[in-house]
Amino acid sequence: MPRGLVRYQHTGNFHFITFSCFHRAPYLASPSARDLFENALERTRLRAKFVVAGCVVIPEHVHLLISEPLKGTVATAIRALKLSVSLRRTQRPFWQARYYDFNVHTGEKRVEKLRYMHRNPVARGLVPNPEDWPWSSFRHYKSGIGGTVEIESAWTAASRGHQLPEAYRFKMMDG
Repeated sequence: MPRGLVRYQHTGNFHFITFSCFHRAPYLASPSARDLFENALERTRLRAKFVVAGCVVIPEHVHLLISEPLKGTVATAIRALKLSVSLRRTQRPFWQARYYDFNVHTGEKRVEKLRYMHRNPVARGLVPNPEDWPWSSFRHYKSGIGGTVEIESAWTAASRGHQLPEAYRFKMMDG
């Protein structure tokens, strides 16, 4: 582990995770590459048993807002996710070696991180509106529409006949 890098896991907090393709190359530029990533994320979510509160896949990087896994750690889940994607792609190396991890302690910070990630495709000039980017959790928050990755929200809790636990509640995103 790099000198001075401290990761706070087993805190019960959400984690805002960012990681990039090698040298920020646009290895996720094609719809099929982004679809592959989302499929790998959903498989990893199910295996490691964590909640995805938000995600966006951009051509050269990814943002996730996830809970801590019930099986393993955030680090092992991210390692498994990155490996799953890289084994199915031809580019070598595919990912930068590490990832950025920010512990999200409050509801306000969760909303801030969700807004940031949902606005990222617009800020990058990929689409004019957040709802126009299919590889984002924004549409789910706006309408409840499900996608490849199960996003934990009031919509998904209601579909299971449950209320969303207080720790997972967010205001609806405004873009």
